Amino acid sequence: MESVLNKLKSTVTKVTADVTSAVMGNPVTREFEVGRHIASGGPGMSWRIYNGIKKSTKQEVAVFVFDKKIVDKYQKFEKDQIIDSLKKGVQQLTRLRHPRLLTVQHPLEESRDCLAFCTEPVQASLANVLGQWDGLPTPVPTDIKNYKLYDVEIKYGLLQISEGLSFLHTGVKMVHGNLCLENIIINKSGSWKIMGFDFSISSNNPSEAEAKYVCKEWDPNLSPLCLPNPEYVAPEYILSVSCDSASDMYSLGVIMHAVFNEGRPVFRVTKQDIFKSFSRQLDQLSRLSPAVLSKIPDDVCEHVKMLLNVTASVRPDADQMTKIPFFDDVGAMTLQYFDSLFQRDNLQKSQFYKGLPKILPKLPKRVVVHRILPALTSEFVNPDMVPFILPNVLLIAEDCTKEEYIRLVLPGLTPVFKQQEPVQASNMILLIFLQKMDLLLTKTPPDGIKNCVLPMVYRALEAPSIQIQELCLNIIPTFANLIEYPSMKNAMIPRVRAACLQTSSLAVRVNSLVCLGKILEYLDKWFVIEEILPFLQQIPSREPAVLMGILGIYKCTFTHKKLGIPKEHLAAKSLPHLISLSIDNNLNLNQFNSFMAVIRDMLGKMEAEHKTKLEQLHSMQEQHRSLNLNQTNQSVESSSISKTPNQIDDIFGGNSINGREVNSPISATSRVSLTLEEKQRLAKEQEQASKLRNQQPLEPKSVKAATPITQTKDLTSSLMNNMTTLGHLALNSTPTSTPAQSSRISTAFPVTAAKSGMGAAMDPMSNGLSAPMRFPSVGLGLGISPATPAMYGGGMATTTSTPNFSSLTQNPPQISARSPDLSALDSLFVSNKPKVSMNQMAPTSNQPPWLNQFGLSHPSQTAPMQATTLGMTSVQSGFGMQANPFFNPHNFAQPAVSTSSALSSAGPIKHSTSVSNDLKDLFG
Repeated sequence: MESVLNKLKSTVTKVTADVTSAVMGNPVTREFEVGRHIASGGPGMSWRIYNGIKKSTKQEVAVFVFDKKIVDKYQKFEKDQIIDSLKKGVQQLTRLRHPRLLTVQHPLEESRDCLAFCTEPVQASLANVLGQWDGLPTPVPTDIKNYKLYDVEIKYGLLQISEGLSFLHTGVKMVHGNLCLENIIINKSGSWKIMGFDFSISSNNPSEAEAKYVCKEWDPNLSPLCLPNPEYVAPEYILSVSCDSASDMYSLGVIMHAVFNEGRPVFRVTKQDIFKSFSRQLDQLSRLSPAVLSKIPDDVCEHVKMLLNVTASVRPDADQMTKIPFFDDVGAMTLQYFDSLFQRDNLQKSQFYKGLPKILPKLPKRVVVHRILPALTSEFVNPDMVPFILPNVLLIAEDCTKEEYIRLVLPGLTPVFKQQEPVQASNMILLIFLQKMDLLLTKTPPDGIKNCVLPMVYRALEAPSIQIQELCLNIIPTFANLIEYPSMKNAMIPRVRAACLQTSSLAVRVNSLVCLGKILEYLDKWFVIEEILPFLQQIPSREPAVLMGILGIYKCTFTHKKLGIPKEHLAAKSLPHLISLSIDNNLNLNQFNSFMAVIRDMLGKMEAEHKTKLEQLHSMQEQHRSLNLNQTNQSVESSSISKTPNQIDDIFGGNSINGREVNSPISATSRVSLTLEEKQRLAKEQEQASKLRNQQPLEPKSVKAATPITQTKDLTSSLMNNMTTLGHLALNSTPTSTPAQSSRISTAFPVTAAKSGMGAAMDPMSNGLSAPMRFPSVGLGLGISPATPAMYGGGMATTTSTPNFSSLTQNPPQISARSPDLSALDSLFVSNKPKVSMNQMAPTSNQPPWLNQFGLSHPSQTAPMQATTLGMTSVQSGFGMQANPFFNPHNFAQPAVSTSSALSSAGPIKHSTSVSNDLKDLFG
């Protein structure tokens, strides 16, 4: 990459150095800036051609420079002769003024190092285009290397040379004397121009009808720069030292041959022996073979052959050549008409411009862009002709690239955009521009659109002509996507609304509504709702077309995916407006049905959206309420789990633990407003949670094979229930006195047999863990009759069951004399303790000290026992704590909890001390 940059730098430096050295000190550089080297031309390709700009006017020019270093190899006499010849040619060209001759912008200037003069901008010489690259920069410019001559260019170029010769021969009475490829210059627009009058010969008698020309004898010893090009000179010029206008026509024939043969002349001439060469050339010309003219078109081949004739009188003159059928080509005639356009009046010009669109597609793009377009844009200064010129310019612009459009077309159109006079021409210009608006917006840069194109559109919307307004409104939707949104919002839409409200034309009003409906998709939703829809209510007209236009805008806005109308606007503004319009008397049935269809759609959408909103709000409220309930339940459950579980509280439904009040879930949730279904669901959840929380873990038990497994019942709960019940009995007799009436007491012991009488012993009972045991007799004058399971509801008694106090009576049963069997209590022992039967722990003391300790025991949570009816005839004193498993905490699987505190926390039993006293009175 670095090497490429270095090479480029060296090339630029070399070119700059060459230019600087070539023109340094020349007076031309005081007024013109010299650019890059683009071409070469003139006698011997000795003139180097550069781009240039006039400093004062910035006008583009071509600078011709002859470097005197070229002639350093010659003698001083030859040098002076060469310089004088070059000066003569430039001076002669400067004096002559004709469209077919190269125009000189600045006369010849001489300095110590060079000769220089300035002309109109040029592309290259005809010799450069046909492959002669002598004197060109290295590398050869791409535009010259790839330049291709089109047929229309060749035809019109040869016609231009013929016209130039006609001017010289008839107008000036001058023979060019050195007409060849290097002396024909192609200017910037593609026209062929004649230069190189170094060897021109003027007539001796210009005032006479027949001109006489005197030429010099050919001197082969002179420098080639001091002699004409021998390959293009007529034979008589060398052989007979004579010349006239026919000599230039011979040169024209050789040029025509070279143009169609890639720059090769008819014959190659040996300059060292030029006389012999021309002698041979005469013989060949007298019998010219068809192969020499094989590449020349048939319709001009005969004329070329006549131009190359040895006899000068046979050759056609220049005026005759301009009239041959070969030049009657539509393209060539079109180009010729443009060159003579300044001679035509407006009527002729308008007729020509009307037919030009049919011809332009047939011409090459380079010809149209570089030849015709400049001629057209130059005519924009004539306001009356602009409506006829503008369609052709826009047609050419369609085939141009964006860069070509900006560089070649837009500068000419800029003043036309602002033209307002004359009014008739201005209206026609607006119509033409509106029809090509997509082209203008596509290729015009943003600044040009903002400053030129859109102001012209705004002027069309405000134009007094209804036709222009209608056309503008119809065309705006076609290029709306190319307009920037701020311009559309702030400038275009307000003018469309103004046109709709202020016009008296129904067509303009309807077209305004249609235009708005078509450009809705390019607008913002809220702009439509806040600006467009309220504007519809301001339209005073009630014609059916206007009403349907209003309906169309509502419908487009309502159904468009990007836009849409909110339900609030539908309910408050859109539907009331549409409903009021729907009953207008001017509407027919179909139009009324169209209104009602849109109204129904709007109502349906409004209903659906609002219903969905309400459903969502209801769902959110339900979720919020459920979330509050879940948080309340979690707080209640966490507070209950954090405290020590108390089975007696669960049994009796107490609301205090260790003297502290606990808020129940019901009281906590009662503060929240709940529906009946929610309360039922909450109650079920609490009930299920309580069951799961109170479910007891299962423990393994060992059962003897010989002992049948029967259903057991929790004796602890039953015993405590019985003791509590007994505290409420009113005893009217002494412990050993009259038997009391029988009473049914709820118990947890399994029913075995009915026992009665004092001292009766109970039947053996099994606890499922040890051998059968019996309760000893106790000295109580109290008889307890057997109780059946049906009396207390039967089934298994658990620690959470509530005691039944309704079956207690004041009449004690007869005391049996048989000692009770306590073997059913053996199941209260855990499996890892030694098996001690209850019969072995019979009390020996007459005082019942365990009654004072009863309130300190904790009900056992061992395996369930069988339900039975216990008949107690007497209770023997001396049943102590050490022998009673209820009062020994080591005999239980779970830690003991104070019974007094448990009883105090139970709901129904509030005075444990009075209960204990009643028990003492009962058992003596």
